Amino acid sequence: MARSLYIAAIEPRSGKSVVALGMMELLSRRISKVGYFRPVIPSSAAPDNNIQLIRKRYNLDLPYEDMYAYSHEKAQAMAADGRNDALFKDILNKYKALESKCNFVLCEGTDFTGVSSAFEFDFNADVANNLGCPILALVNGRGKSTEDILDAVQVAQESFEDKGCTILATMINRVDPDKVDAVASRLKDVGSGKYPIYVLPQEATLGKPTVGDIANALKAQILQGEPDGLNREVHDFKVAAMNLPHFLDYVAEGDLIITPGDRSDVILGSLATALSEAYPHIAGMLLTGGLRPEHQVQRLIEGFKKQSPVPVIGVETDTYTTAMNASSVRPSLTPENDRKIAAALGIFESHVDLKKLEDRIDVVRSKRVTPIMFEYELIERAKADRQHIVLPEGEEERILRASEILLRRGVVDITLLGKVSEIRQKIGALGLNLEGINIIDPATSELLASYAHMFYEMRKHKGISEEIAKDTMTDVSYFGTMMVHNGDVGGMVSGAIHTTGDTIRPALQIIRTQPGFSVVSSVFLMCLADRVLVYGDCAVNPEPNAGQLADIAISSADTAGIYGIEPRIAMCSYSTGESGSGKDVDKVREATRIAKERRPDLKIEGPIQYDAAVDAGVARTKLPESEVAGKATVFIFPDLNTGNNLYKAVQRSANAVAIGPVLQGLKKPVNDLSRGCTIADIVNTVAITAIQAQAVK
Repeated sequence: MARSLYIAAIEPRSGKSVVALGMMELLSRRISKVGYFRPVIPSSAAPDNNIQLIRKRYNLDLPYEDMYAYSHEKAQAMAADGRNDALFKDILNKYKALESKCNFVLCEGTDFTGVSSAFEFDFNADVANNLGCPILALVNGRGKSTEDILDAVQVAQESFEDKGCTILATMINRVDPDKVDAVASRLKDVGSGKYPIYVLPQEATLGKPTVGDIANALKAQILQGEPDGLNREVHDFKVAAMNLPHFLDYVAEGDLIITPGDRSDVILGSLATALSEAYPHIAGMLLTGGLRPEHQVQRLIEGFKKQSPVPVIGVETDTYTTAMNASSVRPSLTPENDRKIAAALGIFESHVDLKKLEDRIDVVRSKRVTPIMFEYELIERAKADRQHIVLPEGEEERILRASEILLRRGVVDITLLGKVSEIRQKIGALGLNLEGINIIDPATSELLASYAHMFYEMRKHKGISEEIAKDTMTDVSYFGTMMVHNGDVGGMVSGAIHTTGDTIRPALQIIRTQPGFSVVSSVFLMCLADRVLVYGDCAVNPEPNAGQLADIAISSADTAGIYGIEPRIAMCSYSTGESGSGKDVDKVREATRIAKERRPDLKIEGPIQYDAAVDAGVARTKLPESEVAGKATVFIFPDLNTGNNLYKAVQRSANAVAIGPVLQGLKKPVNDLSRGCTIADIVNTVAITAIQAQAVK
C-alpha cells in the first residue's frame, strides 16, 4: 500500500490548493491519521496558508513546524551554495519524522516563486523520488487551447518518467468550462491508458479574491464586517472619484468600492445599494488615506449592520496606491471560507473518479470511524441519489449560507419557503450564489388551494373550517410538511428559528407515524474520536412507557442501519441484568422483552448500565455471554432527563460531534434543528434527511 502522495505542478498558479483539498477530503475520510507536508513553503515571515487550511479543516493534531522543512529563501540559499544533498537529506528527515506519526502523508510541492520553472520541476521530482512518493501531476489549463493542454500533459508525463518518478494520475486544472468535454475527449489516449487523467474546470468563484483576502494583504483595519461578510468575492474594483449620482451609474454586482474615508456621500450611497432592489449589491468598501467617516456618519453606518452587513475596511495609503495594491491581491482558500471550500470540493468531487483514484492509491479503509469520516459518508450517500429538501426558514441567514454549501457540493436540491422578495434581497445582501434554488411564498403559491383542501379533509373531524385550513397552510412549517406528505419534496428540515413543537406538530397532524409505532422519537448520532454511536431518545419523549421505549429502541436500530451502523442495542438503566429491581428498572426490562418479541432479529440487551454496554472489560465481569455488552452501538435511555443530560455530557467532555436530533417514527422524514445550530449542523441535518428520504423511496 502506498503511504504517501506528492502533488507536483509543472507551472505557476495551477490551483494546487484545490487539488490538495480534494485529496485530503478523499484520504481523511477513509484513513485515520493523515498527515500533510510541504518540503518548501513560500516564506517564513507568515504562516503558510495551505498548511493552515489543511491543518484546521481536518483537525490535524500536528505542530505547524512539523509540516514543512524549509522556507523558500533558505532552500534557495542552500541550492545556490551547492548544498543540494544536505537540503534533500533535511527534507527527508523532516518528512520521515512526520510519516512516523501518520498512516498516510499527502505532500504538496513548491509554488514556482522567484526561480525558473525548470529548476522547480527538477526539485519537485527529486524530492518525490527521495521521499518515495508517487506523483499526482498537475497541469494548468487556464487560457490554453485544447492542443496546448494536450502538449502540456504529454510533456509533464514524459518529463516525470524521464526523472524516474512513479505517476499516480494527472489532473488538468482551471480549464475553460466550455472546453472541458472537448479536452477530456482528446486526452483519453494520452499515456496509453497507463495513468488516469482528470479535467477540472475553472471556477470563477475561486479565481476572485475576497474582501478578507484584500484586508489581510493590505493589512487593513476592519471597520465593519463579520467573518462571513469578509468572505464575499470581489468581482471588480471601482474607485469613487465622481459625485454620488454619477458614481451610482457605474456600480456593479460584487464591486469593492475604493474611496477616501472622508467621502461621506459615497460611503452612505454605496451602503444604501445593499438595501435597494434597484441597485446591484457591492462586495464591500475600502476607505483610503487613513481617513475615517465623521462621527455622525459612523453612527449611521452602525445602524446599517443588521440590514446591510457590508464589510468596510480602511488603509493608510492614498487612493491610487490602494487601488494598485488591491488589484494585485491573489485569491486564496482560507479555513474560514466555507463557501470557497465547498466550491473547490464540489469541482473536485464532480470531475474526479474518486473510487478509481482510491484504487490507484490502494487505500485500505481504516476500522476507525472519525467524525470527519462519518460526515463525509453522509455527504457522499446523500449525493449518490440526490433528493429534494424543503427548508421553511428561507429568510434565516444560517439557512441561506448552508443552502449555498449544499448546492455547490451537489448534495441536494432545495426549496426555500418565505417571502420571495425578502429572501432574494437577503441572498444579495449576503453576497451568496444560490443560482437554481427554488423559492416559494406559501401565501401566494399556486399550491395553496390544493394543500388547504387536503388539510381540511385530514382535520375536519377536529372541527376546523376550510378558511382555517387555508390560513394554516400559509404557515411555512405546515406548508413545508404538506410538501413532504404530497411527495413534492423528499423531506423537511426546520428549527433554526422555530421551536421543536412548531416542527413536530404539523408532522404529527399531516405525515403521521409509521404503522405499528406509537411515538415519534429522536436520536443523536454521536461521533466520538474513533466510532459513531446512536443515543435515543434525547429530545422528544419525557417519560416513555415500556411499550413506547420498545418502539424507540426498534426505530433507533432502523435509523442506525440507514447510516451504516450495525445496531447492537443497550437498554440503559442503573442496574445490569437481574441484579436490581424497582419501577424504573422493571420498565426497562419490560421494554427489552417487548422489543425482542417484536424484532427477534435484533441484538438487544437490557437492563444494562452504560459502562457494561460500552467497556469490554466491565462487560466480561457483568455480562460475559452477551452479544451486546462491551460493544453496544445504540443506547436507549429510560427517559428524556437521562438521555438529554448524557448526550450533552459526552458531547462536551469527550469533544464529540453530536449530529441531530434525528426524528424517527414518521412515515416521511422531517427533522428538527436546534435554534443554536451552526451552518455545519444544518448541512449535516439536511444530508441526514436526504438519506432518510432515500430509504423511504
